[in-house]
Amino acid sequence: MKRLWDISPPVDAGSPVFPGDAPFEQAWGAVIGPGCPVNVSRLTLSPHTGAHADAPLHYDSAGLPIGAVDLSPYLGICRVIHAIDCGPLIEPRHVAHAMGIGLPPRVLVRTYTRAPAGWDPALAAYSPELVERLADAGVRLIGIDTASIDPANSKTLDSHQVIRRRDLRVLENLVLDEVAEGDYELIALPLKLLTADASPVRAILREL
Repeated sequence: MKRLWDISPPVDAGSPVFPGDAPFEQAWGAVIGPGCPVNVSRLTLSPHTGAHADAPLHYDSAGLPIGAVDLSPYLGICRVIHAIDCGPLIEPRHVAHAMGIGLPPRVLVRTYTRAPAGWDPALAAYSPELVERLADAGVRLIGIDTASIDPANSKTLDSHQVIRRRDLRVLENLVLDEVAEGDYELIALPLKLLTADASPVRAILREL
C-alpha cells in the first residue's frame, strides 16, 4: 500500500473561521431510541470551513460555482514546497529552490512549522507575483496551509484576482505539518454544490 497523508484539518465546533463567517454547528434531528433506528444530524457551516476549494464565484460575481468546475486540477501530481516562517507574503524567492525542471501542475506551499489551533490574523499569503510566476510555469492549482491565499485584512484580494484572470484553482486551510518537500499525488475533490462559492474537501496526499 502506498503511504497516505491526510492534509485536512479536523472539522468540529472549534474549527476556526474567518471573522464574521458561519461557525460549524451540528444538531441532532433524530437519535437512536424507541421507535427510531438511526442517528441523523443537521450541519450548519460555511463552505470555507476546514480544507476547502474556492470556486471562481467566490471572487467573481460572474464566475462558476464550485459544482460546475472541472475536477481535473484537484487530482494528480503536486509538489509540496516549504516556505516556513517566510513572513506575510510568499514571494518567488521563497520557493525558487523547488521550482526546477519538471514542476507539476499543482503546487502546495507550507508556511507553518505547526498549524495553529485557532484563527491566525497574521497568516502568510501568496504574493501576486508568485501566482503569476506559477501560472507562467503551467501550474493549474495552488494550495496553502493558511486560511487564504491573500492577507486576512485584504480588501482587494490581489492574488485571488490573479487566479481569476489566469483561471487557476485554489485549496486553502491545508495541514502540511508532517509533509516533507517533494512530489506526491493530490486527491482533493470538492462536492458537487451547484450554487456554492466553495466546498469543503477531504484532501490527501499519496506517495508516488
